[in-house]
Amino acid sequence: MAFQRRRNHYYHHFRNMLPLFSAVSGALLILLAILSFLAPYPNDSDRHGHRSLTDGGRSGRDLWTSRNSRFYYGCSNASKKFPEAEAVTISNRYLAIATSGGLNQQRTGITDAVVAARILNSTLVTPKLDQKSFWKDSSDFSEIFDVDWFISFLSKDVKIIKQLPRKGGKTWTPHTMRVPRKCSERCYNNRVLPVLSKRHAIQLNKFDYRLANRLDTDLQKLRCRVNYHALKFTRPIQRMAEKLVHRMRMRSKHYIALHLRFEPDMLAFSGCYYGGGDKERKELGAIRKRWKTLHTSNPDKERRHGKCPLTPEEVGLMLRALGYGSDVHIYVASGEVYGGEETLAPLKALFPNFYSKETIASKEELEPFSPFSSRMAALDFIVCDESDVFVTNNNGNMARILAGRRRYFGHKPTIRPNAKKLYRLFLNKGNMFWEAFASKVRTYQRGFMGEPNEVRPGRGEFHENPSACICEDSAAKEKGELGTRKNGKGNATRKDELVLEDRNADDDPEWPDTDEEEDQSSPLEKGLFNGTGLDYDAITSDEPELEDMLSD
Repeated sequence: MAFQRRRNHYYHHFRNMLPLFSAVSGALLILLAILSFLAPYPNDSDRHGHRSLTDGGRSGRDLWTSRNSRFYYGCSNASKKFPEAEAVTISNRYLAIATSGGLNQQRTGITDAVVAARILNSTLVTPKLDQKSFWKDSSDFSEIFDVDWFISFLSKDVKIIKQLPRKGGKTWTPHTMRVPRKCSERCYNNRVLPVLSKRHAIQLNKFDYRLANRLDTDLQKLRCRVNYHALKFTRPIQRMAEKLVHRMRMRSKHYIALHLRFEPDMLAFSGCYYGGGDKERKELGAIRKRWKTLHTSNPDKERRHGKCPLTPEEVGLMLRALGYGSDVHIYVASGEVYGGEETLAPLKALFPNFYSKETIASKEELEPFSPFSSRMAALDFIVCDESDVFVTNNNGNMARILAGRRRYFGHKPTIRPNAKKLYRLFLNKGNMFWEAFASKVRTYQRGFMGEPNEVRPGRGEFHENPSACICEDSAAKEKGELGTRKNGKGNATRKDELVLEDRNADDDPEWPDTDEEEDQSSPLEKGLFNGTGLDYDAITSDEPELEDMLSD
């Protein structure tokens, strides 16, 4: 009886509280509705349409071309005030250089050597290639580059000879010296010219990045003529590379080329850590001891500052988030990957159409090139340059040179990770919906996709951002913008360009240590991110949710 009275009491008490619960719940619902109405959509362009992943998903852009690229073109002709070589070259003044590093590092040295010879009004001796460094490639200049074309193309700019003339019937040994990195025109005239005038022949050793980033416009344009026109690979290299490109085109209309730097030596040198425990620390630490001058690194700090290469898995996730579907064909230019097939497995699961020169060419076809690292690198260079989209996981020499080259020749899409901001996104992916993750990737990658005006003129390395050699077709651009406004899209083009410039500024603030941005997402019910890894089978182009989703 007492139990019955207590039950009735609680029942009447609960019934009296119902109006209060209802009022509170209603207020919360109204508040949530107001907040959702006021909150900005992650990406306005994501609202429109439901296209397949291979068509751009919700990114609302063409995955295979750069927006506004038609309004810009490469322009590197000399001005009328730039006298020809014959008028300025002083006889009995010879400059030789010895390059340093791998193929692309040497390429920067060759390019800058031509400009240095012009500054010094001297005759340039065909550059010597580094044959003793880590790569140990015995190739000389004429075995990688078309030396006759190099000399003839630049004949109006700089006089070039294949070797020093004999002196007194004997081989002339030049005086050797070095110049500081980023040596300006004034630096060459003050430091090098007096020695050259006295010795008549000098050789500048370790010649890489020995020329200032900013120079007179005509000298910058000369840099472009050398890099983009005079430096042609030899015919055997070109023919083999053309075969590789053709075989990729036979497989698919479009293809992505990925320059994947994840070799043990590179990871050890970078001082980065990728979660491999004591085994990874021991293995990479042993390799790191080869460089006695390297200071002790802080791996977390390196990654937080965007100085570590993305893992193969992270590259794959970035590309899928940008809208590239599993049917996309990828050509991978890579050395030995740390961890081998186990490390590559997540990337291959995301992109099964995975190729390299070793898989689309026979051993016999590659035999003339395989003993020479620079010739093999030249094959990858051409296939990457010819790709519809070039992607890199690093900020090495090849990545920078190809980024600049692709800007010069039509701003072909070039995806370089915004590693500083992607770092924490990858760190917290286990707590996010896929759609939220993809939206953030697209946001963070604005300004890192190879579009015109991503980098302000004069910012970054000139080999990466040859702004003095990029001209704008103002009339065509004005006509295009007028057409855009007539179609009701407003004047978004310039606004977007300004955003891109700001996002890629050299003084971009460091990635914050807080997790505020990630906290607004929730785990995904379908388990695409499950805390232990990615369910790759769930990311397919026929999933409705995903149809709505970018050194040497």
